[in-house]
Order: sequence, then structure tokens, then C-alpha cells
Amino acid sequence: MAYIWTKELAIGNSLIDAQHKQLVNSVNELMDACLRRKGRASLSATLDFLIDYTLKHFSDEENIQLQYRFPEYASHKRLHESFKVSVVELAQQLKAEGATVALVAKLNSNLGGWLVNHLKVEDKKIGDHIRNCHTLLQNTPKAQSDSASNPLANRVNN
Repeated sequence: MAYIWTKELAIGNSLIDAQHKQLVNSVNELMDACLRRKGRASLSATLDFLIDYTLKHFSDEENIQLQYRFPEYASHKRLHESFKVSVVELAQQLKAEGATVALVAKLNSNLGGWLVNHLKVEDKKIGDHIRNCHTLLQNTPKAQSDSASNPLANRVNN
């Protein structure tokens, strides 16, 4: 089963959304390699890329959460840490056993299923929080007075 990127998965941050798209594509590549019974070396390379990319992505996403003072940062980070452990365990099992039917099913639910659910539920909260921060910033008296004193801003807003 291929995972398809949709607007529903976007959080509204261009960096994070681009990384999420790449993660979805990487999971699809891994699943495709498993289904085509690619060799262990090919599967290992695909999975290693996915692990490395996930680590970079989680770091970037957590930095953005800190930047915007995301109130659920600690619990979100724990989700990331738990996922990292699961992925490493799956990688070890894949390298040891190859792409067994049971492991492919496990990869599908543990990687793909987790990722899509995480994007739809947990990461959506980050996007909502960022949008709320921007809305609050735009509605502060300072921001309003700045636009009131700026004739160009008045033209754009009217």
C-alpha cells in the first residue's frame, strides 16, 4: 500500500512539509523495495536513508517547536524518541531476516501507519499552534499601530 501526500498532511511550514513529503516518499520506496524482494543491501540502504532523514527531520521539527514555544513539546519529543527506537529495531530485524511477509506488514504499520497518523494528529497540532502564534502577533496593538502608520499597509488592507 502506497502512502499518498495530501494537503490534509500539511502543517503549513514549508520546511517541515517538504520533509514530511520526503519521509512519505521514503516509506513508499522502502515498502516497494520489500514487495519487489530487493536484496538486503538495497533494503538496508533505503532503511538507513530513512533513519538518517528521520533524525534530521525530528531535530528540525523540535527546533521549530521550541522556537514557537509549542506547549506539547516534551510529549511530542517523547513520541519521536519512541519512534526512533522502533525504527532501529525494525532495521536490525530487516538486516537479520530480510523482507519476510511478517516484517513487511510490520514495516507498513509501524513506519507508514505511524507516520501518517503522526502527521494527521500530532504534527497538525504544531501547525495549528504556529498559525495561532501568527494570528496573535498580527492582532497585537503594536502590529496594528505599525500598519496604521504605514500608508502602503493601509492600501493593501483596504
